[in-house]
Amino acid sequence: MSHALSSRSSLVALLLLSAAPALAVEAEAQTDDQHGVSDPEIIVSAPYARDRKLVATAVSVLQGDELQRQTRSTIGETLARQPGVTSSFFGPNASRPILRGLDNERVRVLTDGIGSFDVSNTSVDHAVGVNPLLADRVEILRGPAALLFGSGALGGVVNMRDLRIPRELPDSAVHVDAAAGLASAARERNIAAAINAPLGGGFVAHVDGSFFQSGDYRTGGFVFSRELREAAAEEGGEVAEDAQARGRLENTSARTWDVAAGLAWIGQSGANFGFAVSRLENRYGIPNGLELGHSEEEEELEAAAEGEEHAHEDITLDLRQTRVDVRGGLPLGGAFEELKLRAGWADYRHDEIEGEGEIGTSFFNRSWEARLELVQANRGGWQGASGVQYFSRNFRAEGEEAYIPANQTRQIGFFTLQEFDLGALRLEAGGRYEHTNVKSAVVGRSRNFDAISLSAGGSVDLGSGFRLALSLARTERAPAAEELFADGAHAATRAFEVGNPNFGLERQLGAEAVLRGRGSGWRLEISGFFNRFDNFIYLDPTGEEDEESELPIFAYNQVDARFWGAEVEGAVQLASLGNTRFELTGLLDYTEADILRGGGAVPRIPPLRMIGGVEATGGAVGGRVEIEHVTRQDRVATFETSTPAYTFVNASLSWKPFGPEKATTIILAANNIFDVEARRHSSFLANVAPLFGRDIRLSVRTAF
Repeated sequence: MSHALSSRSSLVALLLLSAAPALAVEAEAQTDDQHGVSDPEIIVSAPYARDRKLVATAVSVLQGDELQRQTRSTIGETLARQPGVTSSFFGPNASRPILRGLDNERVRVLTDGIGSFDVSNTSVDHAVGVNPLLADRVEILRGPAALLFGSGALGGVVNMRDLRIPRELPDSAVHVDAAAGLASAARERNIAAAINAPLGGGFVAHVDGSFFQSGDYRTGGFVFSRELREAAAEEGGEVAEDAQARGRLENTSARTWDVAAGLAWIGQSGANFGFAVSRLENRYGIPNGLELGHSEEEEELEAAAEGEEHAHEDITLDLRQTRVDVRGGLPLGGAFEELKLRAGWADYRHDEIEGEGEIGTSFFNRSWEARLELVQANRGGWQGASGVQYFSRNFRAEGEEAYIPANQTRQIGFFTLQEFDLGALRLEAGGRYEHTNVKSAVVGRSRNFDAISLSAGGSVDLGSGFRLALSLARTERAPAAEELFADGAHAATRAFEVGNPNFGLERQLGAEAVLRGRGSGWRLEISGFFNRFDNFIYLDPTGEEDEESELPIFAYNQVDARFWGAEVEGAVQLASLGNTRFELTGLLDYTEADILRGGGAVPRIPPLRMIGGVEATGGAVGGRVEIEHVTRQDRVATFETSTPAYTFVNASLSWKPFGPEKATTIILAANNIFDVEARRHSSFLANVAPLFGRDIRLSVRTAF
């Protein structure tokens, strides 16, 4: 343990010395006729725009060229390189963001402020129902502002903004945003386009569409982990030969398309109203596993793999979602600036198709959500917003793996966010009351929960370009239907899952400190956090086995837990040549989580990660070379195996053929250049589905 801490301390020191003062030169404010505010220092995931440097907690913004470089087929992989963010990586097609070790019910994934209306919280093999190819901007936020979006945002909010409901009147007859890409590791090809056209009288029409297709992806090194290869070698025969597989991982291809149409009215006074209707279809494979025997030792190893996947292979998920979105705003006078409406409804279904083409299990979900926000006018430095939010979810599953009974969730929440500008000192506070009813007629249970969450923070100007922010939060979360009512075999996680209908509220007391520094050619952000949970809900291995399915029994349990960690991000300008700036950049993040009173480590917590690079930006030609190092994770839970360290070398070259101020950008990137074997510890499939091997990517994005 002391050796591990010493090693981590050395790595932390190394990054701090190399990255030093930090993250990118201050970006200039940007707006355009179609996208509205696009300044990365302005946060739009709130009822009103907020200055990022004044927010009391860490916030990340991904847009522009960096979003183009990082975009993948899933929102989890798109964000996996942001500070404090990793992903569930259930293969390349199902990946959900994990923020500071917290996932599923503790992280809300939103589309323009409204939920994704899928069943990705039910199982890690279920894809998130959002399409990063159409993202215009992604924001990650925590703290008081996160309370606006529900108790499910206890860990944070990921808000993906798209252009489906127009925000502005285009100056031109037609405004087009388009993107396309190719990638080698999965033989990927994708294309997406959005068109907005003014119709007169303040009306704007919108259409968009995207298409994505990939084959089985190629890994670096061995497909299966060393532990599985050793177990297979002891068994011998065909399985020993299969365990030595390298290269492409079978059954990981995907085909996705997405179309939408919308109409918005934008008045001269600032009043606006619009809607959009969309259809998403996504058919993707789940990585095949390794079939070992059934000795006691091998069963324990399979349980440790936690996601070796279904006992049968070639499982395909066929996802279909029809969605309606509404957004509106009405300017007011006097004490209030605006009344804002955001609502959405979706009909979701996915089928899990066996290798023989038969449907094994079908999941159905109908949800709708609405938010009404009243924004206060800024009076003497006091500004805020309050509102009400309603959420409804009807879920059912049919088939051989319908381990969650049909259930309904109804939730209503009242919230407020208030900010006070006192000059050098700025304060903010948030509060939320939420009533939740979760019931299942199948099991004859209905539970009601009343959750109260409070958060307060502030920031103070320290001079010399530095600002210190502190925040405290006490949050409560009602258990989800899956945590209450699960009772059956769940092959995706190689577990027989058992819920507990008697669970109480999950409570968290958290604190965060953020130091931001900014000067001529440098910027630095350091954040540290501590969270203490009461009644923390997680899947706990019992050591027993279900007789019928022969799967290990995992029971949802409530315990006390502790999470803490830190993030460092920064850049310093080394030189400039014309409009081109050359910068040294660095990122570090670390999370540690323990179950208190002798429970050991929380499962699937990412290890220490560091990314350092040299980047050229601002000119017509730019580029980046970087090294990413992830340390070994040996702080593991029961039945969990460690994951080895790995180092990626990545490089990219960007070109703006019509000039640095124009929207057209071409990026050629090479990721994992030395084709190393790498496994993400936060993944259920760490032992059977490594990350991508060498991947050459070409992407083009334009707007006109």
